[in-house]
Amino acid sequence: MASSPALDRSVVEQIVRQIVLGNAAAPANKPTESGDKPAELMVSISARHCHLSDADVETLFGPGAKLTPEKDLYQDGFFAAAETVMIVGPRKRMLPNVRVLGPTRPYSQVELAFTDSISLGIDAPVRHSGNIKGTPGCVLVGPKGVVELQEGVIRAARHVHMSNKDAERYGVKNGDFMKLRIESPQCTVVFEDLLVRADATSKLEVHIDTDEGNACFLDGATKVELQKQEGDCKCKH
Repeated sequence: MASSPALDRSVVEQIVRQIVLGNAAAPANKPTESGDKPAELMVSISARHCHLSDADVETLFGPGAKLTPEKDLYQDGFFAAAETVMIVGPRKRMLPNVRVLGPTRPYSQVELAFTDSISLGIDAPVRHSGNIKGTPGCVLVGPKGVVELQEGVIRAARHVHMSNKDAERYGVKNGDFMKLRIESPQCTVVFEDLLVRADATSKLEVHIDTDEGNACFLDGATKVELQKQEGDCKCKH
């Protein structure tokens, strides 16, 4: 019987980072020296995670508790916290050790992939982050307490962060939509309807979820390219 080929160490490390820290990033191209081209593009797999309010942090982890930064994310000022929670869905289905991302927000929100939603038995809609009105809720369990969310569970719509300068170079503006083309030896995939989130300070980075990352075999990508999308988004987010 033929033996299975050994996994490259860098691939193993990338998989471990994705599972443990919930943020695996793959560079699409080398940084440019010239100011005439967009900055380096990163495509990141955003694994299941949650954002918490200050009040919910204290309920879950104890009075006076604050999130403990463990790993800086690609966007400045954001981090994967040391804290994790258990997410409990209908009929007591659960996902343990779901990473909390910081900083805290005014409201708590849970972001899942489609397969996570199926596992929990939650019909989570595809929404842009922050658009949680009318979404399903869940129960969050921490070491010191329990929070029952009445709403806030979503499948995060894919999107691209960029600076205003990069938006100008691509010919787009905040709120527009783009396409992401990913080439790999196994397959070539084009994701449409990436929401543009442009501001003064963001780095050029696309966020897709674990299902999308697996479907396009992001780890084996040989070329990743952002393209302007003509027309409005075809999905209801």
